Amino acid sequence: MTYTVKSTLPEADLRTVAEALQGTLLDLIDLSLVAKQIHWNVVGPRFRSIHLQLDEVVDTARQYSDTVAERASALGISPDGRSVSVAGGSALATVKEGWLPDNDAVRLMVEALSAVITKARERMKAVGPVDPVTEDVFIRLTGDLEKEHWMFQAENRA
Repeated sequence: MTYTVKSTLPEADLRTVAEALQGTLLDLIDLSLVAKQIHWNVVGPRFRSIHLQLDEVVDTARQYSDTVAERASALGISPDGRSVSVAGGSALATVKEGWLPDNDAVRLMVEALSAVITKARERMKAVGPVDPVTEDVFIRLTGDLEKEHWMFQAENRA
């Protein structure tokens, strides 16, 4: 690879980090879109609380997508957040169009968060031995997403 910004990481380590950051960027962009789609279409008695909670997920996903993209840039990796890349590379399932009953909205959000967290944990393990700075980004990201995951699961009370 040719880089405009030269990283201090060895080439093999840089490839590992690049794959982890790029995959996470795609997942986070898609998570923000999935959360907004659910946000606009949730209906039911818990509409307001879920609607507001979804905005928190969107904010978290957007904040971390920027953090992840800027970490990639700092290492000389050009981040790719184009819609075609997100559509082809995200680990998230597609949300159907139309209104979503509040129970379905919560279930879909738990599933989406679980998918992103699972991939983030895999990527955290991959980058840990080669780049502790990037590993720290994954640690913070995973902790914040797990908090959202917990809150949505608690929302799905019987």
